[in-house]
Amino acid sequence: MGQIVPDTVEAYLASLNHLSDDALAAIAAEGDAADLPLVDPEVGALLGVLTSAIGARRALEIGTAIGYSGSWIARALPPGGMLITFEVDAERAARAKNNFTRAGVADRTSVMIGDASILLSKVRGPFDLVFQDGDKEQYEPLLDRLVDLLRPGGLLVSDNVLWNGEVVPGHPVAHRRRNAAGAAAIAAYNRRLSGDPRLTTAWIPLRDGVAISVRR
Repeated sequence: MGQIVPDTVEAYLASLNHLSDDALAAIAAEGDAADLPLVDPEVGALLGVLTSAIGARRALEIGTAIGYSGSWIARALPPGGMLITFEVDAERAARAKNNFTRAGVADRTSVMIGDASILLSKVRGPFDLVFQDGDKEQYEPLLDRLVDLLRPGGLLVSDNVLWNGEVVPGHPVAHRRRNAAGAAAIAAYNRRLSGDPRLTTAWIPLRDGVAISVRR
């Protein structure tokens, strides 16, 4: 059984998701083969829907990996839209660029290589949507800058906020797969989101947990 949602429920929801295609499936398979922690198609679909729903034209992603989640976001941008995405690993960034071409979004994506804490000083807002899926221990330290970069009404979407259930007091976890430092960092980040007067946040128990925050 899944740590957050029972496997039967996850399988049912997956069966309803018909938004993926061969290009996205190939990128996901590449990630699986390399054992990379990519988002699942259901989270990808959510990112695409949110991007479309707010009419986003400029998006920012922390943690490109090989371009899977970024492809979902970029495909939902209108002509002339742009996703700027940060990746600390140069080899992964190169693979992401190839995958953005495969997904048909090379013209609306820009990959920046380096540490997000440094790169954030090099970009200018406002952004309509920010997807936080980078180093979990940087989630809270980067929060103020990310909020500053968001326009009013813009969305900050944060992945892995349930951290395999390990941030939930008393939640039974059959196998602790995540590091304790990451769990502590995510728990602190969730507390910050819940009390931040600049944001209105809802938490969704989808896959490993997704927080959706609107800048007031």
